[in-house]
Parts: sequence; structure tokens; C-alpha cells
Amino acid sequence: MRLISLEVTDYRNIAAASLTPGRELTVLSGNNGQGKTNLLEAIWLLTGGKSFRGGKDAELIRRGQPFAVLSAVTEQDDGRQNTVRLTVGAPGSPRPGRYAAWNGAPPKRAAALAGSFPAVAFDPGHLSLVKGAPELRRRFLDAALCQLYPGYLAVYRRYVRALQQKNALLRHTCARPELPYDQKIQQLEVWNAELSRQGEALQARRREYLKLLGPLATANYAEISHGAEQLEVLYQPRFEPGGLADALAECRAEEIRAGQSLCGPHREDLELLLDGQPARVYASQGQQRSIVLSLKMAEAAAAAQITGEHPVMLLDDVLSELDESRKAYLLTRMQGRQTFVTSCDDTDFLKTDGEVYRMEAGVLTRL
Repeated sequence: MRLISLEVTDYRNIAAASLTPGRELTVLSGNNGQGKTNLLEAIWLLTGGKSFRGGKDAELIRRGQPFAVLSAVTEQDDGRQNTVRLTVGAPGSPRPGRYAAWNGAPPKRAAALAGSFPAVAFDPGHLSLVKGAPELRRRFLDAALCQLYPGYLAVYRRYVRALQQKNALLRHTCARPELPYDQKIQQLEVWNAELSRQGEALQARRREYLKLLGPLATANYAEISHGAEQLEVLYQPRFEPGGLADALAECRAEEIRAGQSLCGPHREDLELLLDGQPARVYASQGQQRSIVLSLKMAEAAAAAQITGEHPVMLLDDVLSELDESRKAYLLTRMQGRQTFVTSCDDTDFLKTDGEVYRMEAGVLTRL
């Protein structure tokens, strides 16, 4: 997959920008706070996913404007080209929220783009994958799977809706002491049955994906560290395949006491080990960055194997805190695929072939 061109209008601090990227490497240089990451984020939105930086849709629109517009041409690995127009409307505008038109078709919710433009993003905030909460690692898994399998997004949404309904029941109805215990169980069983169906499907896909992703990440880290350290990626499930219904039944009384759901895929985690020790405890800043890069490159390689399309790589401030040997390794891995890199200092890329742009106060200039 490649991005052929991108036109950006009224997106964050960018009034108007036109980007014609290189076939492989494109460097977006400039000082901090000028809009480099904003442009990278705009490319990411073509995947149909939420911003990798968080925030509300209204924050994506340039101040004082009713909406932002992204117009792009993409090319699949077989040479077929597609056009996409994505608008982000501010609250109170005629069409608030994000909508996308693919190849001239009527606009749909932007989430419908999932799988159409595969991309993998690295942002310094992703370092929290190593030392942050389990929710962040689950989000990493689920975001990747939503791009790879459109059906996964539908299952995930059904699971989340059932979980929200069950938690509301536990907080309000089940907390009432005057209700008989049998009546509470009867109401819970409705949502447990739905959670069991959708949760088994979610975990099955996660397990299958991690069988591919884990060894790829381990191999990537071995190359980055020149074999000096070993990374392991271990899944920490909360139930065995086919066992979610029984697990939900076993923790039912505890959930009623706690007033929240305590069992299911929404409580699972990934364990990242470095030389057999928890990386969340022992990994340095440089090691954390290397672990996340290993995971992200593994995500890209796995996507290429599953879909036949190599995703576009979006790397924000990727070379910071890496020693020279790790920088050199990463630069070689950018070859043969389209990669966008932001950097305050473009000297690391002077010996590479690619397009270099400079961003100043939201104005993009080709160097």
C-alpha cells in the first residue's frame, strides 16, 4: 500500500498543505510544535481509526473553522488506485463527526475505512505500551485486528455494548438489597450469554494473531539489540478457549459484590519480558523504545502476511534515545516500503533516498 498524494485543509494548525510523498522514505522535518505530527496524524486517519494521540474530533479542526478536509489518492500493491475524501465536522456544524467517501461513493462513517488503507503508527506516547496499564496493550491488539479483519470491529462493538449494559445492571439493579438474589442472577445471565459469545470470538482472534506477532517481535528485537537481549511476548488470558461461560458463572457472586464485571477479554494483558524479567519494571527508555519499535514492525510484517498489502509506516520522532547502531538498523528497515518519519534534525536522513519536507507554523515546504 502507498499514499500517492494528500491534500489537507483546516486540520489542526494546518490551513492548507499538499504532500506528494516519496515511494519509500518521506521525512517531515522542523522544530517541535510546527505541525509535523499533525500531518502524520492526518495520514493515519485514512485508516478509519481514531487519532493515535487521543482527543476529540473537534480538536482536529483548525480553530474558527467548521470542518477539516483530507483528500488522498492511495495505491494498492497491485497498482490499483483509490481516492478518499475524509471530512471532520465540528459540533454544531451541518454534519458533525468524521465521514469518508471512498472512490466517489456516498459518505459513510469514517470507521468504514477500516482495512482499506492499512498503516502502522509509532508515536512517543506508545512507549506506555511497555510500562502503562493493560488497557493500552489491549488497545494495541484490538486496533491492529480491526484493520486486518473488518468483522473483528463488529464483534468488538457487540462485546463492548453488552459489557456496558452488564456493568450498568451491576451498579444499579444488582446493588439493590431488596431484590432477591435469584432475580439478580437471572438478569445477569442475559448479558453473560452475549459476553460469552462475543468474548470467545475476540480471544480466539487475539490468540491466533499473537502466534504470528510474538515471534516476529522477538526476531526484530534480537536484530535491533544485535542479540544482546531477548524479548518475549506472552499472552495472559483470563480463561481458556471455550471456558468463558464457566468463568463468568464462577465470578458472578464476586461481581455482584464489586458492582462491576471482573472477567473477560477486557481484563486480559500482554506480558513483555526482557531477558526473562518484566520489561515494565526493568526496561530503560532506550529499551522501551526498541521494544515498541519491535512490536510495531512485527505488526506491519504480520499485516503484510495476512492481507498481502504492506502497510504504510508512520514514525513520529522515532530515532530519539536510540544509539547509533540501533538508528542504522532502523534506517535499513525503512527500505522497500513506504515510510513517513518526523524529525527535528534531518541529518540522520541525509544519506538516504527520499523526499524531505519542512514544516513551519503549519506551512509545508518541499526541500
